[in-house]
Amino acid sequence: MLTAWRQRPWTCRKCLQQLQSRRSLATAASPVSNSTAFEYNPASHVGQKKSVDDNTLRKVFDSQPFWKEFSHRSAASPKRIGLVQNQYLTSPDGFREFASSTLQKCQAIVSKVLAASTLEEYRNMARDLDRLSDLLCRVIDLSDFIRVIHPDPRIQEAATQAYALMFEYMNVLNTTTGLNDQLKTAAANPEITSHWSEEEKIVAQILIKDFSNSAIHMPPSERQRFVNLSNEISQLGMNFVNSAEPAKSQVVVGANSLRGLDPIVVQQIKRWNRTAPVPTMGMIPRLALRSVHDEGVRKEIYLATRTSSTRQIHRLEQLLAKRAELAKLSGHETFGHMTLSDKMAKSPEAVSNFLTSLVGSNREFVHEELSKLQQLKGSSVQPWDHAYYVHRRVMEYSQSRRSRELSAVPEFFSLGTVMQGLSRLFDRLYGVRLVPQETAVGETWNPDVRRLDVVDEAERHIAVIYCDLFSRPNKHPNPAHFTLRCSREISAEEVAECASMDQSSHPNDGMATAVDPQSKTLRQLPTIALVCDFPEPPASGAGRPSLLSEHSVRTLFHEMGHALHSILGQTRLQSISGTRCATDFAELPSVLMERFATTPEVLSLYARHWKTDQPLSESMMRSMELDRTAHGSIYGAVENEAQILMALVDQAYHSLPPQVSDIDSTAIYHQVFSQHCTLPDPVDTKPPTSWQGFFGHLYGYGATYYSYIFDRAIANKIWEDVFQAGQASVDREAGERYKNEVLRWGGGRNGWDCVAGVLGSSNPSNADGRLAEGGDEAMREVGRWGLGRDGVSG
Repeated sequence: MLTAWRQRPWTCRKCLQQLQSRRSLATAASPVSNSTAFEYNPASHVGQKKSVDDNTLRKVFDSQPFWKEFSHRSAASPKRIGLVQNQYLTSPDGFREFASSTLQKCQAIVSKVLAASTLEEYRNMARDLDRLSDLLCRVIDLSDFIRVIHPDPRIQEAATQAYALMFEYMNVLNTTTGLNDQLKTAAANPEITSHWSEEEKIVAQILIKDFSNSAIHMPPSERQRFVNLSNEISQLGMNFVNSAEPAKSQVVVGANSLRGLDPIVVQQIKRWNRTAPVPTMGMIPRLALRSVHDEGVRKEIYLATRTSSTRQIHRLEQLLAKRAELAKLSGHETFGHMTLSDKMAKSPEAVSNFLTSLVGSNREFVHEELSKLQQLKGSSVQPWDHAYYVHRRVMEYSQSRRSRELSAVPEFFSLGTVMQGLSRLFDRLYGVRLVPQETAVGETWNPDVRRLDVVDEAERHIAVIYCDLFSRPNKHPNPAHFTLRCSREISAEEVAECASMDQSSHPNDGMATAVDPQSKTLRQLPTIALVCDFPEPPASGAGRPSLLSEHSVRTLFHEMGHALHSILGQTRLQSISGTRCATDFAELPSVLMERFATTPEVLSLYARHWKTDQPLSESMMRSMELDRTAHGSIYGAVENEAQILMALVDQAYHSLPPQVSDIDSTAIYHQVFSQHCTLPDPVDTKPPTSWQGFFGHLYGYGATYYSYIFDRAIANKIWEDVFQAGQASVDREAGERYKNEVLRWGGGRNGWDCVAGVLGSSNPSNADGRLAEGGDEAMREVGRWGLGRDGVSG
C-alpha cells in the first residue's frame, strides 16, 4: 500500500548559498561575547566562518531588530519564489498545478509498472514504486502542513484541494491489484532480487506488507467491506477523539468546602446562594484536586472527572468492535496482531511481556513515593489524595530548597542560546551544524519563520529546517515536527525526464538538492518544519528575548531529535529515510535528545545570561539537577505507572477476539487497573468510573500506545551505557557510535539490530544476540531496564 507519511512531516532544501552578505551583516551588528564556560573554537580552516554563523544563529532568534535587518536583505529582490522554495507554490493556483503535474508523473509510473515484462523492467520496480510513493508524499505531506499552518484562507483552500486530489488517487492505487501482483512477481524471482540493494529489498517487503494490510488480496466484495470498515473506523475514531464528555458536567459543593483553592477561582464559580459548581473538565478540577483540603470534596470531584458519558463509552466500544471485525476480515487473530506484525514488538504477547516487566521494575519506586505521602497524610492514601499530597510535598521542597538563583534559570535560556547549544552539540557529536539563511520573498508562510541550513564539516549542504517557533493568534499551540520532504537519490533518468519537459522544470520541484560526493548522484535533501509556541521577543532592541523554561528547552530538544533523525538518516530510497521506521522505534532519537538538554556538559556549551552573557554557574546546574531528582522522587514513579497502565488498557482493548459481541470496556479497564495499579479507582461506585472515555490516544495509537515508554526505556539504556549518563554527552566517539548504529539507517535496518549494535559496542553483555533476535525475551529485557525517575518530559 502506498501511504503518505503524515505523523511526522519533514523538510529539506537547496544548496547552501555563499555567506558573504551574512558575514558582513553579523560583523556590523554588536557582538555577543564568548562564554567563559565554553570557548567555541571550531576547526581552523573554517573557524572564522563557523564563529560568524554561531554568533548569527543566536541573534536571529534573540534580537528582533537584527532579525528584521537579516530577513529583509532579500526583500529587495523582485523575484518571488514558492513556499519552501517549491517552484509551483507562488500562488493558490500553484497548488492545483503542483498536484496536476505530480498526478501525471504518478500515472506514467503506474503504467510503466503494470506493463513491465522484462528482467530489467522488474529490476527497476522497487525504485519505481518508491518514486511513486515519494511523488504522492510530495503533495500530500506539504499540502497537509500548509493548509493547517498558513494564515491565508485562499492558500488553505488550495492546499486542501491538492491534498484531497492526491489522497483520493492514493486510495485508488491501493486497490489496484496489478501493482501488488507485479511487485510480488518481482520479489519472488531470484534473478531480479539478486540485483536489488538491501534498501530495495526492504522497501519491496514494506510495500507488499502494506498492500496486504489494505486487503488487496481479497475478493471484490470482501475488499469493499474492508474499505467500508476502514471508513467507519475513521469516522468513529474522530468522533471519539472530539466528543469526550463526562457523565456530569459539574459537581455542586458549598463554596466554604473549597478551602485551599485559589479564592479568585472560587469567586469565578461561586453562585449567589453560596454553592460552587465545580466543572468536571478543564483546569479548575485539576486545581481543586491538588489544593482543596476537604477529602470528601476531592473524592467527589475525582470520581466525576474519571466517569465518561454513556454516549462516549458507546462510541469507544463501537470502535473496538469494528477494529476487531477488520482484523478478522484481514485474517488476523486480533487488531493488535494485525497492527504489531511489522513493529519491533511483533505481537501483543511481546508487548505484554514488556509492560508487565516494566510494572515490576517500577513498583518499588511507587511504594517508596506513596509511603512518603502516607506519612504526610497519617493514614492510607486514596486515589483522590495523590495530587493533593504531591502538591504539598513539592511546595515544602520548594520552600526549603529552592533559591532565588534557581528561579532565575530561564534568564540563561534565551531561545537563541538554546538554538546555539543545539548547533554546537550537533557539531561536537556528529559533525553537522545549523546555519541561519536569508529567505526569499514568498518562501515562508509567516515573516517570523527562520530558515536554518544544515551543513557538514566539509561545508556541504545536507538539509533545511524551517523554524516557526513563536506564538501568534490562531496558531496551534502544540509543539510538532513535520517532514515536508524526505531525502532520496534522484536518478539520472529523472533528471533527463525533467529536462525534456521544459526549461524551468526542476527534478525536486525547486526544493533543496545536492550532489553526493561519493556516488556523484543528485539527492533531494530533507526539508523539515519545527513548530512551537514560545513567547515572541519584543520589537524593541532593549527588550528581553524569548526566555524558555526548562520544560520548553526539553521540548525543543525533543523536536530537534526527530529532525536529527531525518538529517542523518539519508537513505537512497525515501520510503525508509529518516523517521520512516517502525512506529515503536520512531521516538527513540527524540526521547534521547531530551537527556542532553540539561546535563552539565551540554549546559556548559550554551547556557548564558541573555543580558550579561555570564555562563550558568555550577551551583545553579547542581540546583537544577537536585530539583529534577527531587521532583522525580516525589511523583515520577506513579506517573510512570500511569503511562504503563494506559498502555496495558490499550493492549487489552485491541486483543479482543472478533467473536466478542458485547464489549464491556469499563469492566476491562477496571480489571487491568485492579491487577496492576497501586492506587486503583474504587470498583463499587455507581456508576463505576470509566476514564477510558477520555483516552483519545486509543484511536490514533490503537495497539501501539506502549511505543513512547518503550523508546524511553531504550533511550535511558543508551544514555547510561553509550553516553555514560552525560559524562560522554559531548564526546565524538559516542556520537559517531550512535549515529552509525542508529541514526544513519532511517528505517533501513531492523530496530533490534540498531539497539544491539549501539549497546553491544560499549557493553559486551548485550552483544550475544539476545537483543538482535528481538521477540518476547528482548521485549521483557527492555522492560527490566525501567524508565528512570528523572522527570524527563513526555
